[in-house]
Formats: sequence, structure tokens, C-alpha cells
Amino acid sequence: MSESENNHAGTSDPFEPLRAIRDKYLDAMAKSMVETVNSESYAQATGAMLEGYLTSTAPLREAMDKSMTQALQHMSLPSRQEVAALAERFTHVEMRLDDMDAKLDRIVQALRSEGHGASPEAEQAAAGGAAAEQEKKRTGPASRPGARGRLARNRGSARKRS
Repeated sequence: MSESENNHAGTSDPFEPLRAIRDKYLDAMAKSMVETVNSESYAQATGAMLEGYLTSTAPLREAMDKSMTQALQHMSLPSRQEVAALAERFTHVEMRLDDMDAKLDRIVQALRSEGHGASPEAEQAAAGGAAAEQEKKRTGPASRPGARGRLARNRGSARKRS
């Protein structure tokens, strides 16, 4: 080889052989770890470890829950359970109001179909129900968590009558 070829070979990356060794090592370790993690014995050992962890931390979690509840009571703030219970009660009230609105609409429609003119109060109540329905459509179902739509209830009540 000429001297210029030796100089050119010397300018190549001196760390390339080390990178190749590193890559081979990482590939071998990755294969080994995949085999280990996918084994039944590893799953059993991990499960036993997690079970022991959960068992040992249960008293600590209970103590933290009690102390948090007491702290919230001292600050006159509701607990998570109280907020969830209140939200459930509001949902039930909203559903009952929706049911009453749907029944009122059916009464007004029945009066109209019988040829009777609905009273001005019933007309106004029906108009209020229609305005509320349009507001529901405008705001969308995301703003009314847990509430059933009037259409679904009307279908359900039609099935009950059948």
C-alpha cells in the first residue's frame, strides 16, 4: 500500500469497531431479556412481588385515606365519595326532570291530536321544553354527563307500551 492509502485508512472512525461490539452486545442482551420476560416463571415472580407490595402498603394507604378525610373535614371540604354521591344525585334529579318534560310534551301532543286546543300554560311549558331541548343540542351531550336523551326515553317508553 502506498503512504497516501495508509493515511486515508487512518482517518476513518477509530470508534467504529467499538460501536459494532456495542451493537452486538445490545442485540444479545435484548434477545436474552425478551426470553426472560416472556417466561412463565418471570410472570409468577413479578406477580408475587406486586402482591407482596400491595399487601404491605395497604395499611399505609388506609391511614392516608383516613388522614385525608379528616383533613378535608377540618377544612370543610367534601371528600371524593361525597362529591361522587352528590353528582349521582344531581344526575338522578336531571333524569327525572327530563322524564317530566317528556311526559308534559306527550300530554300537550295528545291534547292537540284530540282536537282540543292546549291551554296557554301548557303551550308555554311545551315551548320552554323545546327551548331547553334546543339548548341541549347546542351544548351537546358532553355538558350533561349521565343524562339520557329524550329520544332514547321516548323509544323506550314506546317499547313498554307495545
